[in-house]
Amino acid sequence: METFDYVIIGAGSAGSVLTNRLSEDAGTTVCVLEAGPKDWHPYIHLPAGFIKTFHMKSVNWAYQQEPGPWTGGRSIYAPRGKTLGGSSSINGHIYNRGQRQDFDTWAQLGNRGWGYPDVLPYFKRMERRVGECDETYRGRDGSLTVTTMDWQDPLCEAFMEGAVSLGIPRNPDYNGAIQEGVSYCQRTIQNGLRMSAAKAFLHPARKRPNVNVRTHAHVTNIIFEGKRAVGVRYLRGGRGGEPVEVRASKEVILSGGAYNSPQVLQLSGVGSPELLQSHGIEVRHALPGVGEGLQDHYAPRSVARVKNIRTINELRRGLSLWVEALKWATTRRGLLSLSPTMVYCFWHSGETTESSDLQLTFTPASYKEGVQGQLEDQPGMTVASWQQRPESRGFVRIRSSDPFAPPIIQTNYLVEELDRRVVVAGMKLARRLLKSAPLAPYYDYEDFPGPNVQTDDEFLAAATERGTTTFHPGCTCRMGPADARWAVVDDQLRVHGLQGLRVVDASIMPRMISANLNASTMMIADKASDMIRGKQAAAAVALAEYA
Repeated sequence: METFDYVIIGAGSAGSVLTNRLSEDAGTTVCVLEAGPKDWHPYIHLPAGFIKTFHMKSVNWAYQQEPGPWTGGRSIYAPRGKTLGGSSSINGHIYNRGQRQDFDTWAQLGNRGWGYPDVLPYFKRMERRVGECDETYRGRDGSLTVTTMDWQDPLCEAFMEGAVSLGIPRNPDYNGAIQEGVSYCQRTIQNGLRMSAAKAFLHPARKRPNVNVRTHAHVTNIIFEGKRAVGVRYLRGGRGGEPVEVRASKEVILSGGAYNSPQVLQLSGVGSPELLQSHGIEVRHALPGVGEGLQDHYAPRSVARVKNIRTINELRRGLSLWVEALKWATTRRGLLSLSPTMVYCFWHSGETTESSDLQLTFTPASYKEGVQGQLEDQPGMTVASWQQRPESRGFVRIRSSDPFAPPIIQTNYLVEELDRRVVVAGMKLARRLLKSAPLAPYYDYEDFPGPNVQTDDEFLAAATERGTTTFHPGCTCRMGPADARWAVVDDQLRVHGLQGLRVVDASIMPRMISANLNASTMMIADKASDMIRGKQAAAAVALAEYA
């Protein structure tokens, strides 16, 4: 059995950052196990390639969620990255940190060192912000390039003017002092190419002799000696492949993500005894919180038909697409350099006391319902809206003892009444934005939910019928004190009751944040790297409001 200091399960957003940081010490050896292939496919690097990788099973786990009571009996598709860089290699390349109160809430739940002033230095350390910004909040010298959408589309400009007409201010930087307002989105794009976590962190680290990255390595379980994790067992090449064991002399670090991390723990005998025994798995360590508490953002997408202007729907076919392809090849700009959404809007629903509990996104295009990621033939514009901090929680549980069987994913969208009220408020605001005066020259008619939808019950029925995931799952191995029944890891991300094992990814979030999750997942890994190495935490940023 080969031995390394650290064995990392998963080369995604968190695993890539961890590999880079831990291997900075030339005397430390790191082995990274990734179930998927290398990130060589050109669609990974082409920004608009997300439309293709969305269903590409060679680089995507392509999970299906279980039907829920408020999703109309539908099984919602749940893509997750299965390649170097993980979901940062197939996502919409949005960079969104969240609100300061998100992290202050984590600290208030008993997690020392996770308040906003504590995590801010790690956000700053990892990023290279391009463009004007307040350097109190933004970083200039990191490895991850963050740029602002430069597609100056008339529909985007009209949408933002419409938001201002409704009292929503323009915000030059939603990752700065405050999130609230409307602006073009920020993205992990550099020179017209995706800046995944693999490109920013993993590939530079792979050049070091103390780093060993293994692809097509499907982990079956963590190896324990008593209560200590000492290694990992995987199959080389996937199902039917050669069993291989690697040993960790210091720690095993689980970075499989919100779906796969609890699955690996459960397959290894860590979790609810009742669940494990029902699948014939020996209970190594009883920890009922494993897999429980899943949260995600649920978004209905309001669509209006467009007149008097060409939209992305028309530009993506025929001669226009060839023109756009040539533009990208020569300038790295244009349609093929775009993200799935262009404008971000953060505002309040009126249903909570929180100042900003809604996130809305605007796209000057419309997608086929039921075929996510595929554009319609008709010209359209879309506003997706969702509650930033949902109350509803679900779970992730193994389906069987077979490590290749996809886990049971039940997100329980909208089971809490507050979530239903806020989603209705979001759809109403989306309608007001689409019908605002600045968009009037382009607005033809409302396609979804449709003009006949007027009452709260009708809006809710529409949300139930066609709402979907925003691909932000978290909170399945939550961070919290040992006496919290739901907690899986402590504030050092060590699994409660075990030695030599940490979980480092979006699953450790104790509560959903007001954002897409990629930025915070990388921050978590960067912060964890200091914990693992025994380094002093980066100095908290001195902010007047925390004095």
